[in-house]
Amino acid sequence: MKNKQVIVIGAGAGGMMAAGRAAEKGASVLLLEKMPTPGRKILVSGKTRCNLSNSRDLEEFISAYGLNGRFLYGAFHRFFRDDLLEFMRCYGVETKIERGGRIFPVSNNAADVVGAFQKYLAEFGVEMRTEVKVKRIVIADGKVIGVQTDIGEFPAEAVVVAAGGASWPATGSNGDGYQMAKEIGHHIVKLRPGLVPLAVEEVELAKSMQGVSLENVRLTAYLCSANAIDALGVSKKIIDTRQGDIMITHFGIGGPLTLLMSLEIVDALEQGPVSIAIDLKPALNLDQLKLRLQRDFDTLNKRILRSLLKELLPQKMIEPIAILSGIPADKPGHQINAKERDGLAALLKSIRFNIKGPLPISAAMVTAGGVSLREIDPQTMASRLVKGLYFCGEVMDIDADTGGFNLQAAFSTGYVAGESAAAFLRL
Repeated sequence: MKNKQVIVIGAGAGGMMAAGRAAEKGASVLLLEKMPTPGRKILVSGKTRCNLSNSRDLEEFISAYGLNGRFLYGAFHRFFRDDLLEFMRCYGVETKIERGGRIFPVSNNAADVVGAFQKYLAEFGVEMRTEVKVKRIVIADGKVIGVQTDIGEFPAEAVVVAAGGASWPATGSNGDGYQMAKEIGHHIVKLRPGLVPLAVEEVELAKSMQGVSLENVRLTAYLCSANAIDALGVSKKIIDTRQGDIMITHFGIGGPLTLLMSLEIVDALEQGPVSIAIDLKPALNLDQLKLRLQRDFDTLNKRILRSLLKELLPQKMIEPIAILSGIPADKPGHQINAKERDGLAALLKSIRFNIKGPLPISAAMVTAGGVSLREIDPQTMASRLVKGLYFCGEVMDIDADTGGFNLQAAFSTGYVAGESAAAFLRL
């Protein structure tokens, strides 16, 4: 085996791209993967369909990563969405755009994406060894000289760390990369679960509505307990508020909207209690909803509350909402007074839960935090601390909303890291 080679740790999205690009640029490349097969996380992404990227323009793309998005300008300038889609076409994967700008393979099969990368690696002679666990990166005189694995040491002039995050550990992403980076002096920004469901204190209430999917509702998160929100759900302590789809689960709330807001909520929990309010009727203000209820109750006044609520709520929410309102579910509409009716309207505009916390990081779609970006050159993905060391993908302190942004960041940073590592060998 040649000494002057690039070793890539991890055969995920970033790692396979880095290995292929380094080999394409003339380097001898060894790709080490501890799982039996490559691309495990790609295979489960997008519900096994693989949401590759997004059709949004560059500025919108960058904003999806929050404040750290600026770090990606250099990588996106070198390899962005159109380059990725052309790459996929070259290896037989046609793509399509769906709702929200999400880009998927036409086949709806994530295995086709992994297959494309396997063709790429084979074409440029990458040696891939699976079921090899890297334990540490070997450093001498401030530069990389190899990696130590469970089957021995492999020499290298350059190493790309593409070990992924700490979410989805069954795919191989269990946080190994953070430990390796930390041991050689890199600072790890605190790891938190990103794009993760949330557990609530009122678990029995959640269980009573378990499985209910709510479309186009407004979810507002507050930096205070639920009983500190006034009757209108108005507070100066709003963390975030968005409209979309959520799901009530046996432990709390999930669904797309919850995932998008989850990291802000997780971070806010460090400051104090956090609560959320669900507005079931965001298209109506409180006065309009009161008039709607008054009209329904007057027109259908012989119906009991349970029957009246069928016009407004999913079946599984009727009994819990009736209990929360304090109005007997079998009370006829003509007996429901104005105070009760107005209280019901306020409840439909603000169903509240206190947030207990997120599910574990292993249940998150992505890991927030990671190797500090201050210690990585955004133009090359090179470590600022160790010569010959490069990073790409989720192991860095980069995470984004759902919609293909996280995978695009992995592909783009992998491309740059691989190209830079190959160039380093020529110095």
